[in-house]
Parts: sequence; structure tokens; C-alpha cells
Amino acid sequence: MTVSHRVQADRFTAFKNALRERNLKSTSQRDDIARVFFASNRHISVEELYRDVRKVNPRVGYATVYRTVRLLRECNLAAERHFHDGEARFENVAEEQHHDHLICERCGRIVEFSNAEIEELQERVARTLDFVISGHKMELYGICGDCRMGRRSRRPTRGDAHVFRT
Repeated sequence: MTVSHRVQADRFTAFKNALRERNLKSTSQRDDIARVFFASNRHISVEELYRDVRKVNPRVGYATVYRTVRLLRECNLAAERHFHDGEARFENVAEEQHHDHLICERCGRIVEFSNAEIEELQERVARTLDFVISGHKMELYGICGDCRMGRRSRRPTRGDAHVFRT
């Protein structure tokens, strides 16, 4: 089993445990939605997830997808993000290190990155101003290299995620 598949399986197990803790039924539709969500490697809207899940299970309704995403968020397995376009997008909440986002205003590409120097600087600024940081998000907007060079002939799926550690 690859690391990616192992992580997806662990996330799915956490979802099943969260359902049990809440005395909620595990249904085939919820399971399909969770599996597709955990397998997605992007910041996905409910509409995009609905479209992807329908390829696996055409009987799944939009309301079921919406409620399942809300449940994933309540279980801290999904995080809701609102970027420049204002549409709610959801990403897998991993036990990994915090990350920030670069968002292309032209094609919608989202690049995740983390940088220890930036995190240290934020902590230093907070201490200087007598703040204790409980959380933060950083979103940087601009135009990606592919769009600047005219290499994008079509819009990618909005919310494509690429993770970089600097």
C-alpha cells in the first residue's frame, strides 16, 4: 500500500470512528463521498465533489454531499477555505504542518506551501506586539508562471493543489 493510499485509509477510518462517536449510520453514500473527498488532491467545492461522487455513485444527491462535507468539517477532517472568488472550497485536514496558499487570479490554481522562516517571523511579530497566535491563514494572490508565459490554453480544475516546502 502506498503512503497516499495509507493516508486515505487512515482518514476514512477516522471518519468511520467519528460517525460512531456521533451515533450516526455509516451509509454507502456517505462512504463514497468520504472516499472521493479523501482521494482528491485539491481544494474542492461541494459542486465539484458532487460531480466527482456521481461518477462513482449516480444515486448520491447534492444535499447528501453537502451534509457529509459539513460532517467532515465538524469532525476536523475537512477545512473550509474561501479564496478570492468567495466560493467555499474544502481541503483534507492532515496532521501535517501548517501551510499557506498562493492563488492564481487568472486560472484559479492553488499552490500550498510552507516556509519555516515565514512562520518564525509571524511568531516574532506577535511576541513583539504582545500577541499569542491561536491560528492564521495566509493567502497570496497573483498570476502563476504558466499564465504569465501563456502556457495555459485552458483553465485547470479550480482548486488544483500542489504542495511545496521551502
